[in-house]
Order: sequence, then C-alpha cells, then structure tokens
Amino acid sequence: MKLSVVLVNYNTCDMLRIALNSVVRAAVGFNYEVFVVDNASTDKSVLMLREDFPEVKVIANTSNKGMAAAYNQGIKETVGEYVLVVSADTITGKKTIEKALEFMDMHPDAGGMGVRMITPDGRFLKESKHGFTKPWEVFFKLTGLAKYFPKSRLTDVQRKDWVEEFQTSETDVLNGAFMLLRKEAINQVGVFDERFYTYGYDIDLSYRIRMAGFKNYYFPKTYIINFNSKNHVKFSWEYLREYYGAMIIFATKYLFKVPEIKVEGLPQLYPPSYEVK
Repeated sequence: MKLSVVLVNYNTCDMLRIALNSVVRAAVGFNYEVFVVDNASTDKSVLMLREDFPEVKVIANTSNKGMAAAYNQGIKETVGEYVLVVSADTITGKKTIEKALEFMDMHPDAGGMGVRMITPDGRFLKESKHGFTKPWEVFFKLTGLAKYFPKSRLTDVQRKDWVEEFQTSETDVLNGAFMLLRKEAINQVGVFDERFYTYGYDIDLSYRIRMAGFKNYYFPKTYIINFNSKNHVKFSWEYLREYYGAMIIFATKYLFKVPEIKVEGLPQLYPPSYEVK
C-alpha cells in the first residue's frame, strides 16, 4: 500500500467531515487507507464517521488520550509506505497528496516533509517553513537548543538563504498540521513521544528524524488550508500548562539524560545507538 492517513479528532465533527472529504478527493488514484482516532468526542463525530465514511477505519477511545498517544494508535495499524499525519481542521488541496508523494519518491533521503500552509483567508503561515511559533523560537534560544536547529535559522532570520514562501528547502521541523512521513523512518526512530499531550510532539519527532540521518523538507509547490482550531482558549490555565509544559518536557529530554521509553506494540522511541550529546 502506498499511503496511510491518520487523523485525530476531538469534538470537531463538522471540520472533520470537511477534512476527510478533502483527503479522500486528494488520494484518488492511490492505494490508500484512512484511520481516524477519536478521543472520546461528545459531538456525534463517531456516528458521523460510521454513516458518512464507512470505508474509514475508526478507533474510538473512551477517554481523551491526547494527540501524540492517539496518533500512535493509528500509526500502529498502518501498512502504507508513507504515513500522512494530518490535523482534523485542515483542508488538503486537490493535488497535494499527488505532488507530495512524488516529491518523497524523488528524495529517498527524506524522512518527512511538510507543505505550504495558508489560512482560510489566504494568508501564508510562517510555521510552514520551520514548524514552530515565536514562543518556541524564544525557548530554543534561551535554552541553547537553537544550535541543534541550524536549518531553521533561529539565530539569524535575516540571512539571505532564509527559506522563502515558495522556496523548496530542507528544514528542521515539520508542522503537525501536515506531516508526510516515510514509514521506514518511523520504524527506525520510533513514533510520537506520548509525554507531549497536545503540543510539541511534532517538533520532537522531526528532531529525532533528522538526528537519525534523514532529512525533513519544506515543499511549497502545493498547499493545505489550516483553520488552527485548537480546543483551547489562549492564555487559559489549560493552554499555558500544556503549551509551556511541552517545552519543559523537551528541555528535560534533550538537556538531561532520560531513560529509554517504550510503547507496547510500537517501535521504541530511541534506536539503540541514539544519543543526544
């Protein structure tokens, strides 16, 4: 099978329907499968899936397991050569999957890739290029971890070779809204670290992919529309705890030695030879 698509849903029934329709339309002509992991939604999402998308494989959780753990549940079941992790608040362009798969086939060194992201009103999202927002940039600078992200140009964004909107380039971090991953890379470096409940899981996996010798790419010759409809009120206690808590987890993981973590039934999170110095 060429492609496995995994989406995680939590009370985004209407957006999920749109996201799935766009993915199915974009995957026409490929041998593919789609998994939706539902984190105990109360908005009839599961019923909608079973009625409107009988071909989609649904994993219905009885509790909210968080984004990383839920994505891992889906990834565990995939058999595709490539795994597309896409958020439920995203519209995939009609030719996006075709162009993305073609790019990955032509770049065997690629562990993963992301595409140009725009808002519903057509505004370019800079997170497309480097995967994270301003608070994460500040965090990496303050902790000294910025030196491990040379492709993101964190310390000198005015460099002439800084990635432009329409410039294909190698990058450090893939944005979790659309991550096309080579299954071989996942098997080697492991799946998402489930300590990252809502944020940071994409940054961590992108980092491990690059450290394992693969490359991550930003490919702007196609696009997705991202609504960025996180179920959090910005600056609420829940948001602050999860968003900045992810930074603490990341710093603890890479600035201090941590024990190897394994998830039952899935590849271990660190290959035996992997060590962050």
